Amino acid sequence: MIKLGYRSFSLKEPYGYSQISADHCITADFLLPTGMYIQLEVPREATIEQIKSLLWRQAQTYPLYSILGEQDSYMFQCVNQSAVHEELEDESRRLCDVRPFLPVLKLVARNCNRSEKLLDSKIGVLIGKGLHEFDALTDPEVKEFRSKMRKINEENMLKRQGHSWMDWLQHNFPPEIESTGFNHAEDKLHKDNFLIAIRFESCQDIFNFQVSPDFNPLNLNELAIRKQLTNHGKDNEEFNPRDFVLRVSGKQEYVFGDQPLIQFRYIRNCVLNGIHPQLTLVDCSTIKEMCDHEMSAIGIALHRKLSIAPLPLPPKKRAISRVPGNVWDINTPFKIVLARGNKINADEALRVQVWAGIFHGTELLCKPVVSSEISGKNDLTWNETLDFEINICDLPRMSRLCFVVYGVMDKVKKQKSTKNVAKFQTIRKAGKVHYPIAWVNTMVFDFRGQLKSGDLSLHCWSSFPDELEEMLNPMGTTQTNPYTENATDLHIQFHEYSKSAIFYPAFDKGRGWKKLHIELREITERDPLSQLCENEMDLIWTLRYDCRENFPQSLPKLLLSVKWNKLEDVAQLQALLQIWTKLAPREALELLDFNYPDQYVREYAVGCLKEMSDEELSQYLLQLVQVLKYEPYFDCALSRFLLERAQANRRIGHFLFWHLRSEMHLPATSLQFGLILESYCRGSITHIKELSKQMDALSKMKAVNNLVKLSSLKVAKHKMKDVIHACLKQPVYKEALSNIQSPLNPSIILSELNVDKCRYMDSKMKPLWILYNNKMSGGEPVGLIFKNGDDLRQDMLALQILHLMDMIWKEAGLDLRIVPYGCLATGDKSGVIQVVSAAETIANIQLTNSNAATAAFHKDALLNWLKEKNSADALERVIEEFTLSCAGYCVATYVLGIGDRHSDNIMVRESGQLFHIDFGHILGNFKSKFGIKRERVPFILTYDFIHVIQQGKTGNTEKFNRFRHCCEEAYLILRKNGNLFITLFALMLTAGLPELGSIKDIQYLKDSLALGKSDDEALKQFRQKFDEALRESWTTKVNWMAHIVAKDKGS
Repeated sequence: MIKLGYRSFSLKEPYGYSQISADHCITADFLLPTGMYIQLEVPREATIEQIKSLLWRQAQTYPLYSILGEQDSYMFQCVNQSAVHEELEDESRRLCDVRPFLPVLKLVARNCNRSEKLLDSKIGVLIGKGLHEFDALTDPEVKEFRSKMRKINEENMLKRQGHSWMDWLQHNFPPEIESTGFNHAEDKLHKDNFLIAIRFESCQDIFNFQVSPDFNPLNLNELAIRKQLTNHGKDNEEFNPRDFVLRVSGKQEYVFGDQPLIQFRYIRNCVLNGIHPQLTLVDCSTIKEMCDHEMSAIGIALHRKLSIAPLPLPPKKRAISRVPGNVWDINTPFKIVLARGNKINADEALRVQVWAGIFHGTELLCKPVVSSEISGKNDLTWNETLDFEINICDLPRMSRLCFVVYGVMDKVKKQKSTKNVAKFQTIRKAGKVHYPIAWVNTMVFDFRGQLKSGDLSLHCWSSFPDELEEMLNPMGTTQTNPYTENATDLHIQFHEYSKSAIFYPAFDKGRGWKKLHIELREITERDPLSQLCENEMDLIWTLRYDCRENFPQSLPKLLLSVKWNKLEDVAQLQALLQIWTKLAPREALELLDFNYPDQYVREYAVGCLKEMSDEELSQYLLQLVQVLKYEPYFDCALSRFLLERAQANRRIGHFLFWHLRSEMHLPATSLQFGLILESYCRGSITHIKELSKQMDALSKMKAVNNLVKLSSLKVAKHKMKDVIHACLKQPVYKEALSNIQSPLNPSIILSELNVDKCRYMDSKMKPLWILYNNKMSGGEPVGLIFKNGDDLRQDMLALQILHLMDMIWKEAGLDLRIVPYGCLATGDKSGVIQVVSAAETIANIQLTNSNAATAAFHKDALLNWLKEKNSADALERVIEEFTLSCAGYCVATYVLGIGDRHSDNIMVRESGQLFHIDFGHILGNFKSKFGIKRERVPFILTYDFIHVIQQGKTGNTEKFNRFRHCCEEAYLILRKNGNLFITLFALMLTAGLPELGSIKDIQYLKDSLALGKSDDEALKQFRQKFDEALRESWTTKVNWMAHIVAKDKGS
């Protein structure tokens, strides 16, 4: 126990609880450079700068004060919650936000340029990893990557300094543009026009205009300004419409550029929903002021003079000049020496053996090599040469050397001797039982392309995937375990094949038969999960030039047909890639899968992705971040591409930051993601402040959530809301949670907490329901849910795919009114979810006029609720919204295999849109109890839904048949894009989602989309599922009744 202020406080107690207790001061210990020790009571909410001033005043009364230097030449150090020394360079932070492990602060002299140190400190706090950890690494790849990225960032900032205010606006607030045309929704217009309201920011005048969808923002600027001048009797006053810009009322989202108004997402959504768009006309001087402020910050960063002394030059050595060797010239078999292993931690009953294999992607290049079996528990010595049946010249550039340490037993004699052995799966091979102990992977060539040589220490990982490939784990990371203290350590020695360094060479810049083209086309059109037989691979490789000319989309199949352990084939492929037609970006995504590790292939794929618009890139950003884990080197085409696009578009940068930041707690990715985050922050220093505010707000939400979880065990349920409100009203919380950009959408400003409307939700993790008033003119209240304890990445994936389905349907002229609400993981099992306004769950609607036992069987409840919320004139439009959205979600939930569809996981908006929430079960992982499936239907289609679709008329078959036709049309459209869906799920395999761990999980998609079947066969299958859903809907009702009764008892 440590004495903090006036109360005893346990370190085991959640820190958030201490922050929000009644006390205002803590007793802290300060260590001075003079050797003096001072104990002070300091305000917990004071900034570090204020605390330093208090300390300085007190230090004047202590001996040796005279030998202290200026106050600004010192800073505090502490040990943080991660048990790491942290330098508190940013003195604007509060003590309660610093969260030292103990209330002990050490005053130390600054030893470098303060402004540079301050920037490093801010970046370290923001990304969750101190930059001093990167500085301490001796890895040359880390140093080279950081150096290169710094240079690129400086060049980019120099270019950005010359930007006009319009360039700045495009970078910071890029307009959200729809990629599809408006040809199928003309019926939403009135006489080919739509009504739009323009508010003037300077004088609050509001004017309404009927405008054509083809009007552009500049035309609208001119129309509005002329109207205002005429209204104020200033008809002859000159003006320039380019001196103004339109902003969406209530948001920091701008409408500008040459696109027609109807292409802007906000305006289109308003027109489709029968709402009049509300825009505010802003004088460019407001934008220029924001732009000048950021340009000034960039200028200061660029002209910052570092006072860090240059590193001393190494002593001169008379070196013998050697010409680097070429790996293609070495025909010697590849071999290594397995020297020893430390901290094996094997059971005494086992013998220990090491398996080693060389992979290119998931392809095993030669037979795995197995060491001898030796007995021992922790420190073992082999000193054994492992010879591989592949020549050096045939090793592809991206070869990875994979190791697994196994405990081996001839047979299981007694349960007692093996009860602690089988931590993971056991493998029976050659009459023996193998228990995996640890694994580790390393690249054969280093990041510069040099064949590795000499000694190497590999700290292993102890967590295994569900399935191993040839007893090995090639899909695992090539990073070693950073937690070296307890990790198994393998020592290997790469053979020296030459006195000079050996490098993989950089690229130095038969016709098929017509009768085989039909077979070739059939092979190339198969889905990504289809396996090729040896004859088909040979055919594709033989006709590779025909593939390039006639079937460029066959490139993934061609790459799977290459013999990667044959130098000649690899060289030919590299030459072929230089002249291969660029694929469409959606098709090129597949080439970033783990099956395609070759550097030139991945560079080709990234080259194709460069054709993506910012909107399309945003759509696939989740997968692109995940496949960074497949990149064995920090400096690669994909990381450069993502950084380049993120620094050119603030919105992309915002989501790239959060996708990376949310996985910084994972040891296998923290170094790679941390380096990319550092590079982004250094190149976007004006974004750091806003991201830091969001991070601080999320930290406060987590503290409140921890308080709720703790208090719920001690405080009566009806008093919990008072506890939350008292906490949120504290100045430190109110300030941190106000005036921030929403992590879900940076164009939305979370300006002012509506504390009285904030609450917690009564589920296991006690998520917070937080409501904001919108101070911006014309803005509606904004709600979000903060979750702490649930992994939201699977929800993010499901919602991303729903959004993609919505786009694909719209491209085909079918708008099914999908509601892909915002969801973002921001940390370890934490994140935020958008609150969809004016919506209610089916369960609550059914409970309105019924008791719990009969609510699920009340057929009229849903239709009556819609009638209550809408006028009679609007009801037909509302039912149309319900019909379309119900069709969309029936198809989407069937294709994705979304389970746990109880009545609290389906919601309806007052406007009629039905939508699903909570995607904890996907790909056919339906809930079961006592081994019996609780969900027996392929998707939810109950008779109360049909009752609404038929407008309450039992015999209204016309409406029902139209709904059914809508479902069938939507299904066939998705089938045409089946390969894309499979690719996107395959690219997420490395995310470690509970229900997406292997290719087998994705087989569900292939089956639900009936890939490999004709459209007629697929449609027949879907019709059977549709009839099944309708026929078995009574089982859904029974499940809903059980859920509602259980919910009613718990409330």
